[in-house]
Amino acid sequence: MSTFHMGLIINPLAGLGGPAALKGSDSVAAEALARGAEPRAAARTRLALECLLPLVGRIGFLTFPGPMGADLLAEMGFAHRVLGHLDGPSTSAADTQKAVEALQEAGAALILFAGGDGTARDVSAAVREGQPVLGIPAGVKIHSGVYAISPRAAGELARRLVEGDLVRLASGEVRDLDEAALRDGKVAARWYGELTVPEEGHFMQHVKQAGMESEELVLVDLADWLNDSWEEGVRYVLGPGSTLHGLAANLGLETTLLGVDVIEDGAVIARDVTEAQLFALVADHPARLLVTAIGGQGHIIGRGNQQISPRVLRAIGLEHLRVVATKRKLGTLAGRPLLVDSGDPELDAAFPDAIRVWAGYKEELLYPVGWD
Repeated sequence: MSTFHMGLIINPLAGLGGPAALKGSDSVAAEALARGAEPRAAARTRLALECLLPLVGRIGFLTFPGPMGADLLAEMGFAHRVLGHLDGPSTSAADTQKAVEALQEAGAALILFAGGDGTARDVSAAVREGQPVLGIPAGVKIHSGVYAISPRAAGELARRLVEGDLVRLASGEVRDLDEAALRDGKVAARWYGELTVPEEGHFMQHVKQAGMESEELVLVDLADWLNDSWEEGVRYVLGPGSTLHGLAANLGLETTLLGVDVIEDGAVIARDVTEAQLFALVADHPARLLVTAIGGQGHIIGRGNQQISPRVLRAIGLEHLRVVATKRKLGTLAGRPLLVDSGDPELDAAFPDAIRVWAGYKEELLYPVGWD
């Protein structure tokens, strides 16, 4: 089984201001330490990581040096790779932002970060759109909607992802109080952006069939979402299978059941294309790729869709690939990962450890991917 690459960033100064009655920790860490406050971010992170100890052989962490993650991971026995360096004895917002950039570049499927609202702001300033992150609450102020309700809840969510459970993606707000105003008795909150976060949810909805999901209704919902979000001038490549064929039918488009079709500006521009034809259509043109999973087996690349070759995948970009699958179909995998077998081992290894799955109207899940 392949290694799941997970990022970890600890803000070691998070939470210092609370015990010192400073209402936060931004820019006052030295004063908090002088008042006798003790760092607690690592201890909070340990609570989260304890949930992952049963999976220690399946996770490879990506982290930053010393107190930003490497020290704790070494103590707990997790395999990890240390990226970057610290410029001084004390960490800063710039270190957090550098860590986010480095972990993304190294391919972290999920980035865990421990801190408070200030840390969430730092993560938001550097994270790419759509990169899944999850906050471990360790700060004084936790107003942002990007944190789990407790460190153990964060660890539980991460564990479920690694084990292949269905994990819904949502958009969480980053909010922070003005600490200077707060110390003067004024409460003023600001919105600083949004982050993509996993969330717990009830994955099998009660829709018309005694609590079982209706595939037909889900395809109608997915069609409505796609119809609302077409990007002008972008070519959408639809792989074979009844799921995508049904999705296209709900859009009033005639596609092939077992072929690969290309849609642009709401119209089918090519049906049942060969690999060469497909490459010519996407090589120098912005494109998105929609594929589905083989029920019970899980392959998304390399089974019945060989037209979507390694050079086609590289031309479109793995970041522009989305899996379309109902929760019922994912449930047939019983926690096993989605599979890729492009014929190019280097490309297969470049796939993220978890991929975004469209499962309903504006409903995305994060699901593990494997290739061996």
